[in-house]
Parts: sequence; structure tokens; C-alpha cells
Amino acid sequence: MKRISEFSGGSLQWKQPHVTESVFELKSDEELLATLKFSNTFGSLATGESADGRWTFKRVGFINTHVSVRSEGSEEDIAVYRNNTWSQGGTLEMPDGRRFKANSNFWHSQFEFTGESDEPLIRYTNIGGFKLHAQMELLRPAIELKELSWIVILGWYLTVMMNLDAGVVAAIA
Repeated sequence: MKRISEFSGGSLQWKQPHVTESVFELKSDEELLATLKFSNTFGSLATGESADGRWTFKRVGFINTHVSVRSEGSEEDIAVYRNNTWSQGGTLEMPDGRRFKANSNFWHSQFEFTGESDEPLIRYTNIGGFKLHAQMELLRPAIELKELSWIVILGWYLTVMMNLDAGVVAAIA
């Protein structure tokens, strides 16, 4: 795998190769840059991998949910994403005090991380499909982030979870 930071400004795509598997791949053309694999179809535990390492993502809670981000094999959070249901987004909180906002549109067809001064960092667009997919764009300020790889994977994890939640709500209605 090549490093995600090598592809700033280029068009990247998240794809679900097989509709029957909860596995997703980030590619630039045919070059594999990262993967996200859910432990099982109905759980929230997933493992992300890139050339920079392996991390786990797990949603905790029911109403006031948050997602823990950990290096694989560790019991210590390296970051926490706190969901804000009413604003269609949330906040990624880093141990050093930095915060990144995450926002989605009403239809969940777009998702974006912004920096502390609201500059766009990572953007996911055209989200949808029977086999979930999206375009992803790394904006210039994102390349400087030492945590770029796992933040990119976390963004896709959050996108997948939003789509799963929307499907559950639609099935109940």
C-alpha cells in the first residue's frame, strides 16, 4: 500500500467490493491505500489499515454516542469522536486538545472534516449506492496532519455507520 498523504489533490474513491461483505477499500485508480473491515455485519467494531498502521473504531452508547479510536491491540484511546445528532455531525477530540468538526448534509450524501478555523480538510461526496461508495478529496491543510491516515478511515467509518443507521430508520418507518 502507498501512503494516503502521497495523494493530496487527487481523486480518491472508497468502494465496497462485495455487497455481502462489510469491507471497504480506498483506492486511487487501482492503487489500494486503505481498508476498513467490520468484525461482523451488525456490530460497530471495525479495523482500519493503511501503510501507516492499523486502528480500531468502535461506537459506544445509545443516545449520546461516541466513537473510540485506538491503535490496534491497545486499550487506550488515541482520539474520541463525539456525535451531535441534532447538528448532523460531531467533533473529533484529540488528546492534545485539538478539535476537528465533522458535518454531513441532510441526505448523508456528503461528509466533511474541518479544522479548528473551519478550513475544509477531508471531503467525502457522492456517497451512496447499493454497494456503498464515495469520492474523497484531501485538501491541502490535511496533508500536514500526522494522524491523516486514521482520520481518513474514521471519516469513512462514520459515513458507513450513518448509512447503516439511516437504513434501520427507513426499515422501521
